[in-house]
Amino acid sequence: MATAETPLRDEYAAAVEQVAGRVLAVLRDGEAVTALAAPGTVVPRPLLAAVRVTGADLFAPQLFTGADPDETDAALLAEARRALPAPAPSSEQAAAVIGWQDWAAGQLLARTAYAGAVPVPAPLPGPDALGWLDWSKRMAQLSVLALPTLDGPVHDTARANTLDLARGTVRCMLRRDLATAVRLARWLAWARADGRPLRLELEPVLDRIRLAGDGTARSVLELTIARRLLNGAPR
Repeated sequence: MATAETPLRDEYAAAVEQVAGRVLAVLRDGEAVTALAAPGTVVPRPLLAAVRVTGADLFAPQLFTGADPDETDAALLAEARRALPAPAPSSEQAAAVIGWQDWAAGQLLARTAYAGAVPVPAPLPGPDALGWLDWSKRMAQLSVLALPTLDGPVHDTARANTLDLARGTVRCMLRRDLATAVRLARWLAWARADGRPLRLELEPVLDRIRLAGDGTARSVLELTIARRLLNGAPR
Protein backbone atom coordinates (compact mmCIF):
# COMPACT_ATOMS: atom_id res chain seq x y z
CA MET A 1 0.00 0.00 0.00
CA ALA A 2 1.31 3.45 -0.90
CA THR A 3 2.36 5.74 1.92
CA ALA A 4 2.70 9.49 2.18
CA GLU A 5 6.43 9.08 1.58
CA THR A 6 5.95 7.46 -1.83
CA PRO A 7 5.36 10.65 -3.88
CA LEU A 8 8.36 12.33 -2.21
CA ARG A 9 10.57 9.30 -2.91
CA ASP A 10 9.41 9.31 -6.52
CA GLU A 11 10.20 13.03 -6.78
CA TYR A 12 13.75 12.48 -5.56
CA ALA A 13 14.22 9.49 -7.87
CA ALA A 14 12.99 11.58 -10.81
CA ALA A 15 15.48 14.31 -9.91
CA VAL A 16 18.36 11.79 -9.97
CA GLU A 17 17.23 10.66 -13.41
CA GLN A 18 17.04 14.30 -14.56
CA VAL A 19 20.59 15.05 -13.45
CA ALA A 20 22.01 11.78 -14.81
CA GLY A 21 20.20 12.33 -18.11
CA ARG A 22 21.63 15.80 -18.42
CA VAL A 23 25.20 14.60 -17.75
CA LEU A 24 24.65 11.79 -20.24
CA ALA A 25 23.47 14.22 -22.93
CA VAL A 26 26.58 16.37 -22.54
CA LEU A 27 28.85 13.30 -22.46
CA ARG A 28 27.32 11.84 -25.62
CA ASP A 29 26.86 14.99 -27.67
CA GLY A 30 29.82 17.02 -26.48
CA GLU A 31 27.64 20.11 -26.38
CA ALA A 32 26.40 22.28 -23.56
CA VAL A 33 22.77 21.89 -22.56
CA THR A 34 20.50 23.98 -20.38
CA ALA A 35 21.88 24.48 -16.88
CA LEU A 36 20.31 22.39 -14.14
CA ALA A 37 19.42 25.56 -12.24
CA ALA A 38 19.71 29.21 -13.19
CA PRO A 39 22.32 31.12 -11.15
CA GLY A 40 20.81 33.07 -8.27
CA THR A 41 17.60 31.04 -8.10
CA VAL A 42 16.37 28.89 -5.24
CA VAL A 43 17.28 25.30 -6.12
CA PRO A 44 14.62 22.73 -5.21
CA ARG A 45 15.75 20.32 -2.52
CA PRO A 46 15.18 17.19 -4.68
CA LEU A 47 17.50 18.65 -7.31
CA LEU A 48 20.15 19.43 -4.71
CA ALA A 49 19.87 15.87 -3.40
CA ALA A 50 20.21 14.49 -6.94
CA VAL A 51 23.32 16.57 -7.56
CA ARG A 52 24.73 15.33 -4.24
CA VAL A 53 24.08 11.72 -5.27
CA THR A 54 25.61 12.22 -8.73
CA GLY A 55 28.73 13.73 -7.17
CA ALA A 56 31.91 13.51 -9.23
CA ASP A 57 30.05 12.10 -12.24
CA LEU A 58 28.60 15.57 -12.72
CA PHE A 59 31.95 16.51 -14.29
CA ALA A 60 32.48 13.40 -16.42
CA PRO A 61 31.98 15.25 -19.76
CA GLN A 62 34.79 17.68 -18.99
CA LEU A 63 37.14 15.06 -17.58
CA PHE A 64 36.94 12.98 -20.76
CA THR A 65 38.04 15.99 -22.81
CA GLY A 66 40.79 17.04 -20.41
CA ALA A 67 38.93 20.25 -19.49
CA ASP A 68 38.39 21.70 -16.04
CA PRO A 69 35.09 20.95 -14.26
CA ASP A 70 32.19 23.19 -15.29
CA GLU A 71 31.98 26.16 -12.91
CA THR A 72 28.17 26.38 -12.98
CA ASP A 73 27.85 22.73 -12.05
CA ALA A 74 30.60 23.17 -9.46
CA ALA A 75 28.61 25.96 -7.79
CA LEU A 76 25.54 23.71 -7.69
CA LEU A 77 27.48 20.76 -6.24
CA ALA A 78 29.10 22.99 -3.62
CA GLU A 79 25.66 24.28 -2.62
CA ALA A 80 24.31 20.72 -2.45
CA ARG A 81 27.17 19.66 -0.17
CA ARG A 82 26.50 22.61 2.15
CA ALA A 83 22.74 22.08 2.23
CA LEU A 84 22.87 18.30 2.55
CA PRO A 85 25.77 17.10 4.72
CA ALA A 86 26.67 13.44 4.48
CA PRO A 87 24.26 11.29 6.53
CA ALA A 88 25.41 9.54 9.66
CA PRO A 89 26.82 6.20 8.48
CA SER A 90 25.30 2.97 9.73
CA SER A 91 28.67 1.21 9.96
CA GLU A 92 32.39 1.73 9.60
CA GLN A 93 32.29 0.38 6.05
CA ALA A 94 29.42 2.70 5.12
CA ALA A 95 31.40 5.62 6.53
CA ALA A 96 34.35 4.69 4.31
CA VAL A 97 32.16 4.52 1.20
CA ILE A 98 30.52 7.89 1.90
CA GLY A 99 33.89 9.40 2.74
CA TRP A 100 35.49 8.30 -0.51
CA GLN A 101 32.50 9.41 -2.58
CA ASP A 102 32.80 12.86 -1.00
CA TRP A 103 36.57 12.80 -1.47
CA ALA A 104 36.12 12.33 -5.22
CA ALA A 105 33.70 15.25 -5.46
CA GLY A 106 35.99 17.39 -3.31
CA GLN A 107 39.02 16.60 -5.46
CA LEU A 108 37.22 17.91 -8.53
CA LEU A 109 35.76 20.94 -6.79
CA ALA A 110 39.33 21.78 -5.75
CA ARG A 111 40.02 22.53 -9.43
CA THR A 112 37.32 25.22 -9.44
CA ALA A 113 36.50 28.42 -7.61
CA TYR A 114 34.53 26.32 -5.10
CA ALA A 115 37.45 24.49 -3.52
CA GLY A 116 37.21 23.46 0.10
CA ALA A 117 38.91 21.16 2.54
CA VAL A 118 39.20 17.63 1.15
CA PRO A 119 39.92 15.23 4.02
CA VAL A 120 41.28 11.82 3.10
CA PRO A 121 38.96 9.13 4.51
CA ALA A 122 40.04 6.02 6.33
CA PRO A 123 41.56 3.42 4.01
CA LEU A 124 39.14 1.00 2.41
CA PRO A 125 40.18 -2.57 3.29
CA GLY A 126 41.20 -4.67 0.30
CA PRO A 127 40.00 -8.14 -0.72
CA ASP A 128 42.60 -9.80 1.52
CA ALA A 129 40.80 -8.31 4.53
CA LEU A 130 37.20 -8.31 3.30
CA GLY A 131 37.18 -11.22 0.88
CA TRP A 132 36.74 -10.64 -2.84
CA LEU A 133 32.94 -10.71 -2.68
CA ASP A 134 32.46 -8.02 -0.04
CA TRP A 135 35.30 -5.95 -1.46
CA SER A 136 33.79 -5.99 -4.95
CA LYS A 137 30.47 -4.81 -3.48
CA ARG A 138 32.27 -1.86 -1.88
CA MET A 139 34.04 -1.05 -5.15
CA ALA A 140 30.72 -1.04 -6.98
CA GLN A 141 29.49 1.55 -4.50
CA LEU A 142 32.58 3.61 -5.34
CA SER A 143 32.26 3.47 -9.14
CA VAL A 144 32.00 7.28 -9.16
CA LEU A 145 35.76 7.31 -8.48
CA ALA A 146 36.46 5.51 -11.77
CA LEU A 147 36.93 8.69 -13.81
CA PRO A 148 39.80 10.16 -15.85
CA THR A 149 42.35 12.23 -13.90
CA LEU A 150 41.12 11.00 -10.49
CA ASP A 151 43.64 8.91 -8.58
CA GLY A 152 44.20 7.83 -5.01
CA PRO A 153 44.34 4.90 -2.60
CA VAL A 154 41.09 3.34 -3.84
CA HIS A 155 42.47 3.40 -7.38
CA ASP A 156 45.66 1.73 -6.19
CA THR A 157 43.57 -1.07 -4.73
CA ALA A 158 41.69 -1.44 -8.02
CA ARG A 159 44.99 -1.63 -9.93
CA ALA A 160 46.23 -4.41 -7.68
CA ASN A 161 43.05 -6.50 -7.71
CA THR A 162 41.66 -6.60 -11.23
CA LEU A 163 41.05 -10.34 -10.94
CA ASP A 164 38.72 -9.78 -8.00
CA LEU A 165 36.93 -7.02 -9.92
CA ALA A 166 36.44 -9.52 -12.77
CA ARG A 167 35.14 -12.16 -10.35
CA GLY A 168 32.65 -9.69 -8.93
CA THR A 169 31.50 -8.67 -12.40
CA VAL A 170 30.95 -12.26 -13.53
CA ARG A 171 29.06 -13.12 -10.34
CA CYS A 172 26.74 -10.14 -10.85
CA MET A 173 26.14 -11.07 -14.47
CA LEU A 174 25.23 -14.63 -13.48
CA ARG A 175 22.86 -13.30 -10.82
CA ARG A 176 21.41 -10.79 -13.30
CA ASP A 177 22.40 -7.95 -10.99
CA LEU A 178 23.27 -5.72 -13.94
CA ALA A 179 23.21 -2.49 -11.94
CA THR A 180 26.15 -3.73 -9.85
CA ALA A 181 27.82 -5.44 -12.80
CA VAL A 182 28.08 -2.22 -14.80
CA ARG A 183 29.71 -0.42 -11.88
CA LEU A 184 32.35 -3.13 -11.55
CA ALA A 185 32.82 -3.24 -15.33
CA ARG A 186 33.44 0.51 -15.12
CA TRP A 187 36.31 -0.14 -12.72
CA LEU A 188 37.74 -2.77 -15.07
CA ALA A 189 37.51 -0.29 -17.95
CA TRP A 190 39.29 2.29 -15.77
CA ALA A 191 42.04 -0.23 -15.04
CA ARG A 192 42.40 -0.93 -18.76
CA ALA A 193 42.69 2.80 -19.47
CA ASP A 194 45.39 2.86 -16.78
CA GLY A 195 47.34 0.23 -18.71
CA ARG A 196 46.39 -2.82 -16.68
CA PRO A 197 45.63 -6.08 -18.53
CA LEU A 198 41.95 -6.98 -18.58
CA ARG A 199 40.96 -10.14 -16.69
CA LEU A 200 37.63 -10.28 -18.52
CA GLU A 201 36.45 -9.57 -22.06
CA LEU A 202 34.44 -6.45 -21.36
CA GLU A 203 32.77 -5.69 -24.69
CA PRO A 204 30.30 -8.62 -24.50
CA VAL A 205 29.59 -7.73 -20.86
CA LEU A 206 28.78 -4.13 -21.76
CA ASP A 207 26.69 -5.22 -24.75
CA ARG A 208 24.65 -7.54 -22.53
CA ILE A 209 24.09 -4.81 -19.97
CA ARG A 210 22.99 -2.43 -22.74
CA LEU A 211 20.44 -4.94 -24.01
CA ALA A 212 19.16 -6.29 -20.70
CA GLY A 213 19.74 -3.42 -18.26
CA ASP A 214 17.01 -1.34 -16.67
CA GLY A 215 17.52 1.54 -19.12
CA THR A 216 17.53 4.23 -16.42
CA ALA A 217 19.61 7.30 -17.11
CA ARG A 218 21.79 6.52 -14.09
CA SER A 219 22.60 3.02 -15.35
CA VAL A 220 23.14 4.21 -18.92
CA LEU A 221 25.51 6.89 -17.62
CA GLU A 222 27.57 4.21 -15.83
CA LEU A 223 27.59 2.16 -19.04
CA THR A 224 28.60 5.11 -21.21
CA ILE A 225 31.44 6.06 -18.87
CA ALA A 226 32.66 2.44 -18.91
CA ARG A 227 32.69 2.43 -22.72
CA ARG A 228 34.49 5.75 -22.89
CA LEU A 229 37.12 4.50 -20.45
CA LEU A 230 37.52 1.31 -22.45
CA ASN A 231 38.14 3.35 -25.60
CA GLY A 232 40.85 5.36 -23.89
CA ALA A 233 40.74 8.37 -21.58
CA PRO A 234 43.09 11.18 -20.54
CA ARG A 235 45.22 10.30 -17.54
